[in-house]
Amino acid sequence: MKKNDEEARLMRRIERRFAKGVVQYGLIEEGDAILIGLSGGKDSLALLELLAQRARIHKPAFRVVAAHVVMENIPYQSDLEYLKQFAEARGVPFVVERTAFDASTDSRKSPCFLCSWNRRKALFTVAKEQGCNKIALGHHMDDILQTLLMNLTFQGAFSTMPPKLVMQKFDMTIVRPLCLVHEADLQQLALLHQYRQQIKHCPYEHDSHRTAMKELFRQLEAMNPEARYSLWGSMNNIQRELLPSDVG
Repeated sequence: MKKNDEEARLMRRIERRFAKGVVQYGLIEEGDAILIGLSGGKDSLALLELLAQRARIHKPAFRVVAAHVVMENIPYQSDLEYLKQFAEARGVPFVVERTAFDASTDSRKSPCFLCSWNRRKALFTVAKEQGCNKIALGHHMDDILQTLLMNLTFQGAFSTMPPKLVMQKFDMTIVRPLCLVHEADLQQLALLHQYRQQIKHCPYEHDSHRTAMKELFRQLEAMNPEARYSLWGSMNNIQRELLPSDVG
């Protein structure tokens, strides 16, 4: 009984934060067609599950499609049959798109950036083919805050991945419905629902600062359990009068 109570509390917490993010940031509108970027990780699987559920029982009316991008020059053993069954069991059509990139073509950009950007372009292509006006990505609150820290540290910019990003150039809107959901809850959900983990051996992982930033984020929460909420609130509490200003 205790285990069932814990599972019920977990689901209520995730669904509450998911719904709050969707409503607070206006992520879903009547008539939307949303393409889910289904990498096969716990976050995208949870996103598909939650969006599929919301599409069945909630207004506004919208439809969802799931797409998995295979990056052919990265050793990523995607279990496409599992992903297909996972999506279709929840009434979501499943599409596979294949692409690749050459890291030597632009030495100014990291391989991680080039890989991510080419995956994103592939999703734009599928979204257009499927008649979708939005692409939903599985970034959660931890991802967004870690990106904020990364951009401050390495780019000198106070910016991150917003819950909603209108991309006029591509006539497409990126949404992140898990923006208020904690990664720890998604990890528990993955265990509870027995998500099958995809095998990934990326040759560029050592070039990424994200692992180190995750550790820094854990240290900040160890110092202050409310650190994530302080960081999130800071993005809407910029006190410009207490910051250096450019003087011409």
